[in-house]
Amino acid sequence: MNLTFKGKSAVVTGACGGMGLETTKKLLNNNISTLMLDIKKPPKNFLSKNSKATFKQVNITNFKKLKKIINDYYNKKKSIDYLINTTGVLWFDKDITSVKIDFLIWDKVYEINLKTMVYLSKIIIPKMERKKFGSMVHISSVDALSGDDKPQDAYGSSKAAMIRLSKSLAIQYANKNIRSNVILPGPIDTGMQKRWKKKPSMKKNLEKNIPLKKVGSPEDIANGIMFLLSDQSKYITGTEIIIDGGITAKP
Repeated sequence: MNLTFKGKSAVVTGACGGMGLETTKKLLNNNISTLMLDIKKPPKNFLSKNSKATFKQVNITNFKKLKKIINDYYNKKKSIDYLINTTGVLWFDKDITSVKIDFLIWDKVYEINLKTMVYLSKIIIPKMERKKFGSMVHISSVDALSGDDKPQDAYGSSKAAMIRLSKSLAIQYANKNIRSNVILPGPIDTGMQKRWKKKPSMKKNLEKNIPLKKVGSPEDIANGIMFLLSDQSKYITGTEIIIDGGITAKP
């Protein structure tokens, strides 16, 4: 199936991370102008090789700065058709059981993982309304679906809240032809998983428990994102797709 895209412009947050960068590459390959937002910079020469990419270095918890950047981009492009929200933090050493967590860590995780989703919605959805067209994909996690005896409670609960918020946005704006969906990745080999480089045995042991016997790649998630943005998914909104190698299907 060849994917087609009605929209011409996109905003990607976390655009220089694994999932965000792979998605950005696919957007550009489909001739979609893309605003890349991230704290870290894109790979060397990436921008010079991709004329339809615009990068702005920003901490997206700064609402005022975020709004200005997106508004400036919108004024140039005259539309924002797609939002791909891959922003998220997972702090293994500090994000622990809610019984023991430092409240400052709890609040910071929620600000980055969830509140920025509200910021982006507040800025971008009114722009989509003007054209009566838009598709948003937010990256949650399979951690949103279950408990854990080695918990990252702020991460998991914030990712669960993203699902609920996406569903609400989908219902509120369906009559404006604006869709909102969520992807729930399982174990994916991204920069979040630095621990696997330090202890390769952790990754190997994990893969033994994955039905497909391998950890996913950022491209696996980017493929799902592109489908949910495409014209071929125009009847899909308010739902979530699990991409986890089969882990959550296990008894």
